[in-house]
Amino acid sequence: MFTLAQLSIVFILCVAVFASQVWALVDAAPRSARGFTAEGKLTKTKWLLILGVCALFGFISLPYPVGIGGLSFLVVISAVPPIVYFVDVKPAIAPYGKGKGGSRGTGSRGGW
Repeated sequence: MFTLAQLSIVFILCVAVFASQVWALVDAAPRSARGFTAEGKLTKTKWLLILGVCALFGFISLPYPVGIGGLSFLVVISAVPPIVYFVDVKPAIAPYGKGKGGSRGTGSRGGW
């Protein structure tokens, strides 16, 4: 029904989407919670929940050798929140730094 090339492309795309979901989740975790609310975004907890559920759906949707496959609609739907995070949320909260301490200094003073 499908050729090996088609299955390979689908597998590569699914893995790329899953990798972006995990990357967004790992990137959002150490960010300052203050930055999310100060910039008018959803809270950090809500973003972590959304990105975690997306990563779960992405893992489940991987083709058969890894996941259960056949759920390509979940891959498409769950690819949207990481894109929104990287394009809208991350640039807005970047000046607040990582961790509970807030900003770590975004100036170009150099040094340690």
